[in-house]
Amino acid sequence: MDELHGYYLEDLSVGMTAKFAKTITEADILMFAGVSGDTNPVHLNEEFGAASMFKGRIAHGMLSASLLSTVFGTKLPGPGAIYVSQNLNFKAPVRIGDTVVARCTIREIVVEKRRVVFDCVCTVDGKPVVEGDATLMVSRKVAVAPTPVAA
Repeated sequence: MDELHGYYLEDLSVGMTAKFAKTITEADILMFAGVSGDTNPVHLNEEFGAASMFKGRIAHGMLSASLLSTVFGTKLPGPGAIYVSQNLNFKAPVRIGDTVVARCTIREIVVEKRRVVFDCVCTVDGKPVVEGDATLMVSRKVAVAPTPVAA
């Protein structure tokens, strides 16, 4: 892994894991609503949230899930990796003040297709709030041709 590019396919192995943690704030929820356009009042209005099955406001599920993208884009495989697919199951709500830990672990490497399959989980206090898997495309190392010797 270098500063401008993350791991190359040849550097990866099954079982490698990386994580990212973030405490969710009011500002995070408001900014996510603005960027995504998801203004569901269960995220933005305390009265509405209190009357819901969650008994209070909750963060967007995709806000928590987006922390998986943080792992992929910055840690493992890191810069240069490209999302191909993601499957998610939302298990529990996340609230303002909760610290979400996103963890991604390599399950499978498909060398011929340059694909890496990850098991993904986001937890709060050790309990899953999001679970799933993702497939990413990862670059191979490029062989550098030898420099010709001047005659």
